[in-house]
Amino acid sequence: MLDQLLAGSLEDARARRELRSSAQVEAEALGRAPALDALAALAPADHIKVIAEVKRASPSRGDLAEIAEPQTLAAQYESGGASAVSVLTEERKFKGSLADLEAVRKAVSIPVLRKDFIGDEYQVLEARAAGADLVLLIVAALPQERLVSLHTMIRELGMTPLVEAHSADEVARAVDLGAQLIGVNARDLRTFELDRELFGRVADQIPAGVIRVAESAVLDVADVAHYREAGADVVLVGEALVTNDPVATLQSYLSV
Repeated sequence: MLDQLLAGSLEDARARRELRSSAQVEAEALGRAPALDALAALAPADHIKVIAEVKRASPSRGDLAEIAEPQTLAAQYESGGASAVSVLTEERKFKGSLADLEAVRKAVSIPVLRKDFIGDEYQVLEARAAGADLVLLIVAALPQERLVSLHTMIRELGMTPLVEAHSADEVARAVDLGAQLIGVNARDLRTFELDRELFGRVADQIPAGVIRVAESAVLDVADVAHYREAGADVVLVGEALVTNDPVATLQSYLSV
């Protein structure tokens, strides 16, 4: 499944490149105001921080929510106390778009993450051109040399890479990379099975000073507390927010 998702995202990016060249997108990226400091926004605090996600659908759950105006939802997230907003831009299975990201960027003053299956430089340029402050890199999807080059490019453009791991070996690769923001996803993107205990097993591998993000398997306050007790600084939440009252749900998480 992961290979299919990455291949689809790269194919869609190639189609967009036929309409807008790399040079055009690079000029747009370099012409934007500097990216926001996501590491400062997500720095450890005396309570859990939340990256709140604009998420219409997923391969594992199908359609989740009808989100006609992602900017309105994102503004609710900000007013509810989110530290950043994640925007799914993958079109085929998650029903997102770069237009969603652009709309969200205009509506909020907190950092915005481009969450997609990133595999080439054009996609990184697109992220900055659309206003992203963070870009997701999935360790399992990329050989280490490619991971290093994309991580370097994201940082050179002033953005922050969120490096996502799904195993102890992948956490080690993220640490070797020098990542300052490491996510541990409880959902295996090859099988889509959930392992809520994965974060707790690998959290100690993440060095002090690196921000630790727990992803997936967050449905209620007890799940947030579970991750907080295991050492998470941040949780990334989508489904639970788009299928419930987003502000009330978010604020209940921030009490942890």
